[in-house]
Amino acid sequence: MNFCSRKHCLIILVFLVQLRLVSAQQLVLPQQNNRWALQPDGSITWHINGRLPHADHIEMSGEKVSLWIAYNVDAEGLCHLSRTVVFPTFRTLPDDTRSHIAYTFDDNALPRMYVDDKLLWPDVAKGGINLPAKSINQHGFMRIAYRSDILKQVRIEHSLFPSTDKPIAIETYRFTNVSDKPVSVVMEHLKREVTTDTLKSKGAPHTVIMQSVNDGRKILRPGQSYTFAINYQATDHPQSLLPVRPDLEEQERQHRIDEILAPLQLKTPDSVLNAMFAFAKIRATESIFKTKGGYMHGPGGLSYYAAVWANDQAEYVNPYFAFSGDRIGNLSAMNAYRLFAGYMNPDYQPLPSSIVAEGDTVWKGAGDRGDQAMIAYGASRYALTLGNADSAKKLWPLISWCLEYNRRQMNQQGVVESQSDELEGRFPSGKANLSTNGLYYDALISASFLAQQLRLPKNEIKQYTKRAAALKDAIEKYFGADIAGYHTYKYYETNTQLRSWICVPLTMGIYDRSRGTIDALFSHELWTADGLATQAGNGTFWDRSTLYALRGVLQAGETEQAVRFLKYYSQRRLLGEHVPYAVEAYPEGNQRHLSAESGLYCRIFTEGLFGMRPTGFNSFYCIPRLPHAWDHMSLENIHAFGTVFDLAVKRKDASHLLVTITRNDHSYRYVVKNGDAVKISV
Repeated sequence: MNFCSRKHCLIILVFLVQLRLVSAQQLVLPQQNNRWALQPDGSITWHINGRLPHADHIEMSGEKVSLWIAYNVDAEGLCHLSRTVVFPTFRTLPDDTRSHIAYTFDDNALPRMYVDDKLLWPDVAKGGINLPAKSINQHGFMRIAYRSDILKQVRIEHSLFPSTDKPIAIETYRFTNVSDKPVSVVMEHLKREVTTDTLKSKGAPHTVIMQSVNDGRKILRPGQSYTFAINYQATDHPQSLLPVRPDLEEQERQHRIDEILAPLQLKTPDSVLNAMFAFAKIRATESIFKTKGGYMHGPGGLSYYAAVWANDQAEYVNPYFAFSGDRIGNLSAMNAYRLFAGYMNPDYQPLPSSIVAEGDTVWKGAGDRGDQAMIAYGASRYALTLGNADSAKKLWPLISWCLEYNRRQMNQQGVVESQSDELEGRFPSGKANLSTNGLYYDALISASFLAQQLRLPKNEIKQYTKRAAALKDAIEKYFGADIAGYHTYKYYETNTQLRSWICVPLTMGIYDRSRGTIDALFSHELWTADGLATQAGNGTFWDRSTLYALRGVLQAGETEQAVRFLKYYSQRRLLGEHVPYAVEAYPEGNQRHLSAESGLYCRIFTEGLFGMRPTGFNSFYCIPRLPHAWDHMSLENIHAFGTVFDLAVKRKDASHLLVTITRNDHSYRYVVKNGDAVKISV
């Protein structure tokens, strides 16, 4: 090849690289057509005025029940519901992950209702009144309003929600007379019950009862309202049922929602991000079940209850609870780590991936998925952020055991090997994967901070920092690669296709290949209409990697790109076709609203946008990432680091930000260059 041709090839190569960079930065996101609208009270409403039919599903949970509703509005506007009621602490034999009882009730199972002796909803029986839905509203409750132009005498408000602390789900129909004449309304009395097989029932036979409440005939004067209800409950003592008060249950549910929403409030100029953050707090926190083994945060999705996992709980949601200020959330976090600690052993055999059936048995079906790295990462971050020395002392034996386990799994190249990863063989992960090693690296960093707080020997602290530095180098040597033209990472040694979890180093503070990794994440190869594909060329997606990536890109300082994709993702999940929470995966699970993913969504802001990295019981690094279009953002009523405080960020000038910490009516101000870290003590 002569010089001229080499020169031309070089020019072409540079052009192609530049073209790829431009392409990554200007990836055209699909146009979104919102189905739902954000309301002033923070709820979302679908005003049903076309684009039919449409179907969706949502899950809502309390301490003893989970209510999963599939709803379908047909071409005529009629709303059809299927209610699956899960009772996590009523179980069958043998013990396993899915041995809870659950029953499904469709519209035909309901008691019939009449207005002035005219039957409602003819899909229940022939000859009634077609009553199309007018709107559906979501905000911790599902509320359906019906059109009044067909049935002009009354307004009907239909609500569904779980009990806060009882094994009961509630459905109410509130009738209000909007005419100038008396109106009769009727709900027939109905009681149906089923009892599980004695030999297959754990503890005792379980009875599930569906029963009308406040039924009968009522005459409503003009302006008067009355509420009929249906309850779905489980009991082992059907002969002595407690009375159900739907009004009190609704008040207690609203109180719990308010309790979840009050701490850790996000305030930015973007109302969709603020609202999605609030919704994520609800889903992340409501899905905690009171079991005989203590409070257990459960993913849900009709499958995962009264149990804990090394990824969903220990790694994903527990570090969020340390910021959340939720008492039950923090009880569940400490309990999850306590349960895992019960399986520590002197031979360093791996801990179970999950502890199920209220703590009575375990699941080890995928072997070592890197669970010890997940636990060490989550528990060390949780202990630092919570800021409670006694809790940290209880967690330290588990953290140090998991760190030692990982050290013993190091191969000759200096990275940790595991049998699989959290995808449990769905996609290849080789002998050593990037996710496990990234988690272990961050756990070592957090452990060094935590060991200092616990006043452990200096040589022990140095060992953790030394191992972290060596592992960082090994990660670069073992996983660093050019894949599909991007200067990024291979997910395992022989990996040749882009994988979504190449984002992990960014979330752990490793930015050596951040430019190429970010370009790959936001490329046509990986980014889809629903976020990151698990593997380039494959339509499968898991929200968890998208949520990690958005956080990591913010941490790496690519604020404008990250916020652009974060806004797109949030709008799709909150106001699009499947709402209102982050989801698990597709096609597996059909985008179930598993709850820990919502915790990951919140962490995009605490750790990504505000750059909060715990360093001690009362200290953290803060690297705020204020988008160019915003002049302010804040997190208010943060319960972390052993205190309560507000964190506000405002633009001071073109290159500096003003960070204000407000605690006990005192304010502390820091001026920081955009992108620089400030260490804050509270």
